Amino acid sequence: MEKPCILLTRSFPKLVRKRAARDYRATVNRSDTLWQGAELVARAKSMDGLLISAANKMTREVICQLPESVRIIATYSSGFEHIDLNAAKLRGIAITNTPGVMAEATADIALLLLLAAARRAREGFELISSGKWKGWAPEQLLGVHPAGKKLGIVGNGSIGRALAHRAKAIGMKIHYHNRTRLPSSLEDGAIYHGTLEGLLSVSAFLSLNCDLTSATKGMLNKKNIKLLPKGAIIINTSRGEVVDDEAIIGGLESGHLSAVGFDVYRNEPNLDSRYLSLSNVFLLPHLGSATNETRDEMGFLALDNLDAFFKGQMPPNLLV
Repeated sequence: MEKPCILLTRSFPKLVRKRAARDYRATVNRSDTLWQGAELVARAKSMDGLLISAANKMTREVICQLPESVRIIATYSSGFEHIDLNAAKLRGIAITNTPGVMAEATADIALLLLLAAARRAREGFELISSGKWKGWAPEQLLGVHPAGKKLGIVGNGSIGRALAHRAKAIGMKIHYHNRTRLPSSLEDGAIYHGTLEGLLSVSAFLSLNCDLTSATKGMLNKKNIKLLPKGAIIINTSRGEVVDDEAIIGGLESGHLSAVGFDVYRNEPNLDSRYLSLSNVFLLPHLGSATNETRDEMGFLALDNLDAFFKGQMPPNLLV
């Protein structure tokens, strides 16, 4: 039997490409230019399946225009808000994702953001890189000590719990809010809040680890930011659309927020340029899952989904 044809829309890690080439007639986007819209549709001609990234927007229009040959789209991501699932279901196209494998790497980045924002790492680096550092001084760049502070986690799934484990190790007290309370075995001593407002009111540090949904989009707005204790620090490794940039920037400028650490943004890579001029903002370029091990695992899981589908089996991470 002839191997299925698949299109890799990005230049995924070497081992992922190697496995894809072994098991499929694989076409790879070696230039790693971002294919969207009509170009993506044209590239999909004669393909049986697509292996896409979260940056490839699979809108209703794109999905409706895909060749009839395309029967599955495997996204190299845990999130799937870039795919119109209803349109895919109507077309009879299977959609899979790669949940779970990026929890530890993303939690590392969340803790890095937390510490960097609390200890004014951006300002420290800029002081040295500008050549203006004159040596140690008693009140130079005084930050916030996380130990003993309350860390509020919004979305205490695998990433949130991995962050909680790390934060407890440096002496933080863990609180969280989910749609439903976790079993005590998974809470690991964390204090549950049935409402977001209740969590915000006690969170000296707030980490956003929730999925992007209609309920969470713009969740951290001006009204909710005011509920945080004065001087709170916000960390975001979920999705940029979860926060209202105008409200965050206003909170930083007013002093109600002492700092933020962000790895994700609205309209990536075109983030709000005002963040760049604020010294109490620590920014990373969406590095949550960016380790060799994690990116390989993501690719292997995406290929596991494709393998199962083309063997007539249920993919392990089928969405529709």
